[in-house]
Amino acid sequence: MLGIRYIKVQPTTYLLQYRRGKLVREGAGLAFYYYAPLSTLAAVPIASRDTGFMLELVTADFQTVSVQGEISFRIDAPRRAAALLDYSLNAQGAYNSQDPRRLPERVVVQAKVIIQQAIQRLNLRDALRAPSDIAHTVHTKLGEQAEIQALGLAILGVSIIAIHPTKDIARALEAEAREANLQAADDAVYQRRMAAVQNERAIRQNELDTEVAVEEKRRQIEETKLEAKAALARRQHEVDKAHITAEIILEEERRTYFAVRSENLRTRADADAYRLHAFMRALEKVEPKTIQLLTESGMNPDQLIAQAFGDLAARAEKIGQLSISPELLQGLLQPKPEKKRN
Repeated sequence: MLGIRYIKVQPTTYLLQYRRGKLVREGAGLAFYYYAPLSTLAAVPIASRDTGFMLELVTADFQTVSVQGEISFRIDAPRRAAALLDYSLNAQGAYNSQDPRRLPERVVVQAKVIIQQAIQRLNLRDALRAPSDIAHTVHTKLGEQAEIQALGLAILGVSIIAIHPTKDIARALEAEAREANLQAADDAVYQRRMAAVQNERAIRQNELDTEVAVEEKRRQIEETKLEAKAALARRQHEVDKAHITAEIILEEERRTYFAVRSENLRTRADADAYRLHAFMRALEKVEPKTIQLLTESGMNPDQLIAQAFGDLAARAEKIGQLSISPELLQGLLQPKPEKKRN
């Protein structure tokens, strides 16, 4: 009515209002009335957007690969994007041009240049193993491109989903990988057998080492027993030697004792002989009757009677008959009480 209209956009849309060629209002998520005949509206989406791509590229060894990936980006400078691309709206609220729809294609073209440069520096095998490295390179360099910066775009992320060779090359690589896996399996079987042999050898070696250790221990025990016996023999020898030494010393002392005793007895005998000789020399001048009287003077009656009988026996051939009364014989046989010594 009378050209006055109402517009309301989402917070993910940056709205710009131009009147007579001048920017009069801008912002995200605006809602306002405007006079359509004199106003131009530009709606720039600032939400993140994802765009996928599929590229056919050639590696350094001239092998064709298919690169599949995805790029996430958003418009970070809406005024700059609106200045280069046509984001104006018509009366029905639709875009007047195809620029908003072609923006992802322009981003993919810039990414393709970077991905192609990365793939051309790698051979097939390295390229198949480098999706993450290529994605990191594209993410870093894509944000530095002049066109991306001029459009006010911010690259949020780059993902390389897969890199595939052609079917023939894929089958060849699969066959080679299969052979490598079979070889690895054979090597694993060989390694297991070798490990089993090594383990068996180690077990046998441990058994032999155990037997050697047991024999060594037995030898040490036998040596210890022999050393103990030798020590006991040496101790017994020392005891016997000490005993023999003691016997020798005792015999030496006995020999010395008997030698001294013999010498003493000899000296005493010599003294007695000398005394007897001197006494006999003194008695040579005394009459026998006097000696007999001196001897008899110290005898008791029994001794005198015994001497008398001895004299009778000495002269028995001169005696015809001898009579002894019973009283005399009884008196001789009856024991006399011993005199107490003072």
